[in-house]
Amino acid sequence: MNNQIHKLTEKFYGSLYRIRRVEEEIARIYHTDKIKSPVHLSIGQEAISVGVCEALRPDDTVFGTYRGHAMYLAKGGNLKKMIAELYGKSTGCSKGKGGSMHLIDIARGVMGTSAIVGTTIPLSVGYAYALKYKKSDSIVVSFFGDGAVDEGAFHESMNFATLKRLPILFICENNLYAIHSHHLRRRHSDNIYERARTYGMRAERIDDGDIFKIYEFTNNYVKQSMLGNIMPVFLECITYRWKEHVGPNDDFHLGYRTKDEAEYWIQNDQLKKLKSFLDTDISTKIESEIELEIKDAFEFAEESHFPEANELYTDLFKDSKCNGF
Repeated sequence: MNNQIHKLTEKFYGSLYRIRRVEEEIARIYHTDKIKSPVHLSIGQEAISVGVCEALRPDDTVFGTYRGHAMYLAKGGNLKKMIAELYGKSTGCSKGKGGSMHLIDIARGVMGTSAIVGTTIPLSVGYAYALKYKKSDSIVVSFFGDGAVDEGAFHESMNFATLKRLPILFICENNLYAIHSHHLRRRHSDNIYERARTYGMRAERIDDGDIFKIYEFTNNYVKQSMLGNIMPVFLECITYRWKEHVGPNDDFHLGYRTKDEAEYWIQNDQLKKLKSFLDTDISTKIESEIELEIKDAFEFAEESHFPEANELYTDLFKDSKCNGF
């Protein structure tokens, strides 16, 4: 392993370990009811967010879904503010009013996540349009799940992005299920990335979750954009969530999927794979530093205050033309 690959491996491992351990702590504490928010855990899918975000520059931006913990943290979102948000505390990144599904850290390029399937796709396209209008060389990354591909907004956004040659990378995290429905029960063919090609953009699929392939694909797109070769690009990443759709538990007893199906992904865990490439003293040092950071973040959330009652109606948008409705 050459020095550059070794450095990347250390960096990837640290980011993967941080996200995994944060979510394991969320799962451990969730049953105490201290976390005032439903949670959609990314455990098993972290390699996509890390592979993409490690290739981005600070001024590149990301938009995500309600399963957004991994993306938020991989792009550099503030951990203390994230945990405080899950606790519903005023120090949270959405002042305790948004919960797990509404994470934002504009300073780090995390432009927001949404509880509604597919809604951040047109938002990210609009942001990319603004970047092009301003002649910026920054790019936008739009993360969404395979369920969002069934939304009309997805297809309208694909068409508009190509028509206007926008600097946007679409990342479809295909974990095979929309809640409890397998994606081949919802569509005729296993061809999400091929659909994107029909809109005139380059579209590829990575089907084994390899973090280095995802990083290389994104890194090449960023370099091409910096050279002025601006076009939307689509990447479908096959992945698998280990936990239930919403919540901290396993759900194999529900019968819509089997533990055997999950086993391939558990055995192919990128976190475990990368750790095997590192010397034990290096991985131990990385883990120790992250454990302290996580401990501090949860203590910060525990000690923070809930929003005051008079905060209930602040930071709300109201259209003055719609009085009475």
